[in-house]
Amino acid sequence: MTHIIDRRFDSKNKSSVNRSRFLKRFNTLIKKAVGEVINRSGIKDLDDEKKISIPGREIAEPRFSHGSGGVRDLIHTGNDRFTVGEELDRPQGGGEGMGSHASPDGEGLDNFVFTLTREEFLEIFFEDLALPNLVKRHLAQIVDHRRRRAGYTQTGVPANMNLPRTMRGAAGRRVAVGGSHHAKVRDLEFQLEHLLRERNEEDPEVKRIRKEITLHRARLGEMPFIDSFDLRYNYHVRIPQPSTQAVMFCLLDVSGSMDEEKKNTAKRFFALLYLFLTRNYERIEVVFIRHHTSAEEVDEDVFFHSRETGGTIVSSALKLMRKIIETRYPSSLWNIYGAQASDGDNWQEDSPVCSKLLDQHLIPLLQYFAYIEIAAQPQNLWEEYQKVQTAHPGVFAVQRIANHKDIYPVFHELFRKRV
Repeated sequence: MTHIIDRRFDSKNKSSVNRSRFLKRFNTLIKKAVGEVINRSGIKDLDDEKKISIPGREIAEPRFSHGSGGVRDLIHTGNDRFTVGEELDRPQGGGEGMGSHASPDGEGLDNFVFTLTREEFLEIFFEDLALPNLVKRHLAQIVDHRRRRAGYTQTGVPANMNLPRTMRGAAGRRVAVGGSHHAKVRDLEFQLEHLLRERNEEDPEVKRIRKEITLHRARLGEMPFIDSFDLRYNYHVRIPQPSTQAVMFCLLDVSGSMDEEKKNTAKRFFALLYLFLTRNYERIEVVFIRHHTSAEEVDEDVFFHSRETGGTIVSSALKLMRKIIETRYPSSLWNIYGAQASDGDNWQEDSPVCSKLLDQHLIPLLQYFAYIEIAAQPQNLWEEYQKVQTAHPGVFAVQRIANHKDIYPVFHELFRKRV
């Protein structure tokens, strides 16, 4: 039997290359398996590796082998258990897989189980996610510039001097300019050598040749090792690039009704959101806001670890978000996003204020806003926010998280790529 192994594009680190090739080849099956893992597990630790299994039959490789060929007569030994016409019992278990996945005819094959690293798992999970409506019309007029090498120039500052290119040019100039003098010196020295065999140093012709040799060598000595003409500097040009700057507002309810489990669920959602933003977007800012009866802008450490609590007035966070947008993030220049997590247990008279703030003041400035309610049953804030969602489909979204296992599916639904 002959096995053909394709080793094209293999590098010295074959294990890494083969693994990346495997992930690329079976991307569809792996994404499906990742989805199944997400649906049945929580987000207890983002640093965990994930075990993934895909059907063994789906990764079967074609094999080439030589046939027996020709005409052959074979003699098989008999048996003492069966006779012609007897029916055989169907084999028990899964055949090749020894019972892992049995089929009606008794055949089967074990699943292929392997481990995805944290980076591989997150890359596959984030692959079909994106911030909705990222580029605005006004943003098309804003450009950034990056510098790119574009050859050499004869003028510049010493810091940009390209020494190898300068030395190469100087050597070429000396060869080109001094070549005639070197050739003349060689010819004169050859003439002088033959002339001295017949004449002495006092001969006028000998003196003339020596004088001419001295003159050519003096000209070679006067030639500068590096001339200003030889200097070469690295030349850079500015290439315009469209700017897609964005800001994400994270609003976290830390009121007394948000018990420790609900707060942990909300923090895990925001941790996943923060990881998604920092991995996929270079130019993005994140603003963290915590609120109970009052709201304040905090840094990342306080947002995720502070234990401060109080009553519930959700509108305080929305008012602070509006104020920050007006002072620091003009909507004509920034793609503005928001994500809010709460248990929905708001002061009854404040919920209509929240929906009015969103409908009339914030939504016109935003690209997208996601509300996540951490509760088993809808609360009064959910009912008000559903009205906003009806009025602004595609820009405002609401989802509910009952437990940790809902975090991945809800996150995927909120930020999946939309055609």
